[in-house]
Amino acid sequence: MKAFDLPPYPYDRLNELRSLAVEKFGAAIDMSIGTPFDAPPPAVVAALSSSNAERGYPPSPGTLDFRTAASTWLDTQFGVSIEPSQIGATMGLKEFVAGLPHLLRLKDPSKDTVLYPAVSYPSYAMGADLAHGRSVAVPVDEHWRLRLDQIDPADIARAIVLWVDSPGNPAGALQDLPAVAAWGRTHGVPIASDECYIEFTWNGPPKTILQSGVDGVLSVHSLSKRSNLAGVRAGFYTGDPELVRWLTEIRKHTGAMVPGPNQAASVVAFSDQDHVVAQRELYEARLRAMVELFTSLGIEANMPEGGFYVWAKAPDGDAWALTRRLAEDAGVIVSPGEFYGSPGAGHVRVAVVQPIEAIALAAERLSS
Repeated sequence: MKAFDLPPYPYDRLNELRSLAVEKFGAAIDMSIGTPFDAPPPAVVAALSSSNAERGYPPSPGTLDFRTAASTWLDTQFGVSIEPSQIGATMGLKEFVAGLPHLLRLKDPSKDTVLYPAVSYPSYAMGADLAHGRSVAVPVDEHWRLRLDQIDPADIARAIVLWVDSPGNPAGALQDLPAVAAWGRTHGVPIASDECYIEFTWNGPPKTILQSGVDGVLSVHSLSKRSNLAGVRAGFYTGDPELVRWLTEIRKHTGAMVPGPNQAASVVAFSDQDHVVAQRELYEARLRAMVELFTSLGIEANMPEGGFYVWAKAPDGDAWALTRRLAEDAGVIVSPGEFYGSPGAGHVRVAVVQPIEAIALAAERLSS
């Protein structure tokens, strides 16, 4: 077996433009990565320093308080009843996304293929690579929704998981989750549903794949976006009892643990919805301001169905040219769509994580 050929980290490719923006404007307006700018609730921050949970090892699946808080949140917000014992804690979601294929291959070594949307979060494909597996992109339609009917039966036979993200990153599309869950059960392919943007759904009520039952599915969630806690690294997975049992037991052996103080802070975050409502209002206003900015420049952009990214169509399909223009003329750093798959190469993704004043500043620079 040859050594793994590590690709460049996508966002490092923007460092030149970041330096250019700093040199010209004194600072970059960085909207390339979905890193929250706004503060988490004070009570959550206070819980980090007052839990007295830092001395001992935390339980790998999560404390009972953590899992109960997550269970209550699922029931209150989405009408889904999940026992706390069927929930497992994760250190945010990226470690789980990137590590899941390896753990599933250990469960069934006869299969090696990760199916994922052709335009999506890069870690889905990277997880397959890190597990010495195959990553197969599932085509998407003009609305960035999965075309399950175009998956090769040979790939289905080898699949250990199909990833679905709804609301999607980067394009903000909402998937037909009941149909995806039914497809997975029909073909015997586990479905992993990334729902970290679920509370920033703009088209209709938020939906989870768990509303179609738990058989054959995993639903994964994070506090990074909903509660501005990306630095705390806390999330969870739940769903099919056998999959949850396998993952929970094997993660104990790997030492996967969310730090105790982080779990205590998570309990407070899951128990408060007011800060999420306030954050929704901020993101919606910023999304509309960014769409208006692009429209004023003659660039096609629309409100997403969910998430906090504007997915804009680059003039002449040249995303890197638009990326450079925004950096040079306004100090704004965005991500070329190719970071999320070759079908997205003619677009840019803008994370509206900066305050609306920064978006107004960018508009002023561009108008001059």
